[in-house]
Amino acid sequence: MASQSTEKEEALKYHSDYPKGKTSVVSTKATSNSHDLSLAYTPGVAYPCLEIQKDKDLSYQYTNRGNLVGIITNGTAVLGLGDIGAASGKPVMEGKAVLFKKFAGIDVFDIELDTKNPEEFIRAVKLMEPTFGGINLEDIKAPECFHIEQTLIDTMDIPVFHDDQHGTSIIVTAALINALYLNGKNPSKIKVVISGAGAAAVAIAYMICNIGIQMNNIFLVDSKGVINHKRTDLNEIKKQFIRNTDKSTLDEIMEEADLLIGVSNKDIVSKSMVKKMSKDPIIFALSNPDPEISYDDAISVRNDLIMGTGRSDFPNQVNNLLGFPYIFRGALDVRSRQITLEMRLAAAYALAELAREPVPDEVAKAYFGEKFHFGKDYIIPKPFDKRALFKVAPAVAEAAVNSKVARIPYIGREKYIQELKKIQRE
Repeated sequence: MASQSTEKEEALKYHSDYPKGKTSVVSTKATSNSHDLSLAYTPGVAYPCLEIQKDKDLSYQYTNRGNLVGIITNGTAVLGLGDIGAASGKPVMEGKAVLFKKFAGIDVFDIELDTKNPEEFIRAVKLMEPTFGGINLEDIKAPECFHIEQTLIDTMDIPVFHDDQHGTSIIVTAALINALYLNGKNPSKIKVVISGAGAAAVAIAYMICNIGIQMNNIFLVDSKGVINHKRTDLNEIKKQFIRNTDKSTLDEIMEEADLLIGVSNKDIVSKSMVKKMSKDPIIFALSNPDPEISYDDAISVRNDLIMGTGRSDFPNQVNNLLGFPYIFRGALDVRSRQITLEMRLAAAYALAELAREPVPDEVAKAYFGEKFHFGKDYIIPKPFDKRALFKVAPAVAEAAVNSKVARIPYIGREKYIQELKKIQRE
């Protein structure tokens, strides 16, 4: 394993080598002679402009809008780094743009807004609606992110999706569906502890209730302890999770817990806490780059444990990459107005179903020949499983139609999968 100093040098060189950064704009039309240029720009460009003036929806026919997503941040909660500012978050946004393109063929403009004022942020995004087919909100701190996303969903006519909330909650839900299938527990009976009370924690809590978890059985723990009836320091979001319990610490609330979901900080869960969980427990320790408890420490004290982390070097990586490219692909291809709960659940169930299917050799090759079989160490597909595009995007598109938010007809699963295969060949 490379040392941290070597890794830093390699990463800085990777980003600074010519051409700098990780993304560029590439022409999709010929520009090899003066005639081409007269079509691409003046005078020929006037004709599509005038057609769009008559019907704004024609922007999807004459421009790239229907395949273009805006990744928009203000840099206040950047991937394991916190509030580092808009400009500092740009490498992360470019990185996410690369993933959209590689895994779903979606083009991206990353936008970094230099404001911490939610209303300024909202206004800026709304003004850019004619540019994009969808908006991916990224790395915006809680609780402002909840207000920002919901306001934009309510006021825009294109899908708006805060990946830190919903991307994580979708993958967690998919993994949980399969973990509960394996350990045979009734979701309505299990006790859930969530370490963390930010955007991801809140979204996960609401999402898993749609697969049978009871809200009153979910206990959130923030940096000051269990969110219970004794707390007087809670914002409006956290108040929704007040529980009538005298237990006030993570250690105390872990007693007989069936499921621990960590979206907080490294090394805050001890072996003794894991020991006191119920029979056949589930732990998703998702803090990055280091989880709330290491995989090795957790399994050393519980051989009946199903565990996932955010890391690729241990089983069951809970990775948003399994969600956002394919969810947006499905939403864009039926020109959905929103990404609804039904669409998010469809994605979760599609991923859970995929994990139960035989894994082809080409996936094993991407992981140095390692074989995968549905079970405790494989409850969620691998990020390099190309089948995810064909499973998730159609499920999302169909859910959009059923939710009545699709604006153009769905061509049917068989034809759609053939179209998606063209993306993977490009």
